[in-house]
Amino acid sequence: MSPEMMVDIFREALGAIVIMVSVIVVPGLIVGLVVAVFQAATSINEQTLSFLPRLLATLFALMFLGHWLIQTMMDFFIEMVRRIPMIIG
Repeated sequence: MSPEMMVDIFREALGAIVIMVSVIVVPGLIVGLVVAVFQAATSINEQTLSFLPRLLATLFALMFLGHWLIQTMMDFFIEMVRRIPMIIG
C-alpha cells in the first residue's frame, strides 16, 4: 500500500464529508441569516425566534435529501470495499 493511495482515499472521504455536511448545514445558515436580518430590521431580540426556523430548515433538508445522503455513503463504502484487494496487495 502506497502513501499516495491512502492520501487519495483520505481526500475522497473528506470530499464526501464536506458535501454531505454542507447539504445539511447550508439551508439552516441561509434561514438563520434571513431571520437575523428580520430581527435586526424589526428590533425583535428573541432567541427562540431564530432557533425554530433553523431547526425546521435542517430537518426538511434531512427529510428531502436523506435518500441522497444515504446513497452517497453507500457508494463510498462500496468503493472502499472494492479497493481492499488493492490496499492489501
